[in-house]
Amino acid sequence: MMKVVEMRGMKSKELHAELDRLRRHFFDLRSQAVTEKLENPHQLKAARKEIARVLTVLNERGDRVAD
Repeated sequence: MMKVVEMRGMKSKELHAELDRLRRHFFDLRSQAVTEKLENPHQLKAARKEIARVLTVLNERGDRVAD
């Protein structure tokens, strides 16, 4: 898990790449949850919070985020 201070030190392109990676990871976790192969359900909540942190930093910078 990356801290907000570390995220603020990253370039916008890096943050967008990290956001894409986190969204793919969240999708994989949701797929595992549906098929009942997810060992730790807390991973879903942690992944959502990580995505929110990246989006917050991007919004602070005024960068547009494409959904």
